[in-house]
Amino acid sequence: MRTLSEIYIYPVKSLGGIALREATLEIRGLRFDRRWMLVDAAGRFVSQREIPAMTRLGTTLVGAQLRIYVKNNPEDFLEIPLEESDLPKTRVQVWSDKCGALEYPRVVNEWFSDQLGMPVRLTRMPDTTRRRADGRYAPKGQYVSFADGFPYLLIGQSALDDLNARLETPVPMDRFRPTFVFTGGAPHEEDAWSDFRIGNALFRGVKPCARCIVTTTDQHTGLRGAEPLRTLAQYRNRANKVLFGQNVVWMGGGDRVSIGDELGISLPPR
Repeated sequence: MRTLSEIYIYPVKSLGGIALREATLEIRGLRFDRRWMLVDAAGRFVSQREIPAMTRLGTTLVGAQLRIYVKNNPEDFLEIPLEESDLPKTRVQVWSDKCGALEYPRVVNEWFSDQLGMPVRLTRMPDTTRRRADGRYAPKGQYVSFADGFPYLLIGQSALDDLNARLETPVPMDRFRPTFVFTGGAPHEEDAWSDFRIGNALFRGVKPCARCIVTTTDQHTGLRGAEPLRTLAQYRNRANKVLFGQNVVWMGGGDRVSIGDELGISLPPR
């Protein structure tokens, strides 16, 4: 039996995540997942790829507020409302996508800039923005938040266990920043999943996830090494891309998921 064992959201793209017991599904991803993003002066997104210090900032939900805090000094934090629309409009860029966003005031941006040592601005995706998921793989009518390309990422715990058995020093699941983690099944079997369900909610696997340097970044210190990419490249390299986890989209059905939900799968025809 395959069972949902972990649920995560990452409210601000590339900052620390939040573990949940249950979550609300939306077409762009779990509620509050990657609805905020830091951008540079040109409006282009910034991430751990170029700023590993972003790992040092954590997030948590406090009532109707999103709190962003310094992990090694939690008393240094700022809070913003989870629902806020009275902000000036701006344009931002995520990879090749350009879309509308809302921009926070100077005092918020200065806090982030001080923490990261470079000028950045905090932006939010309003409900009116429609950023399409990658149409080469996702069905029509699928949208995504500020995530790289798809709204959900699924990884089997057995895949991580298999990787860690090959590593001298095991790595935690947070290196891969999944939405959903499940137990049961064979390592990497999610690569072949087409339609599947979590509880009553229906999903579709669209594309294995190609991994980058973020997986080599300690999610608490920002320090980097060669692993686990070096080892993954030895057995998970496909067309010069290192694959780990499956990008998925929500196809309807139930709109809630909870730890302990059973997963049911339907393999694609061969």
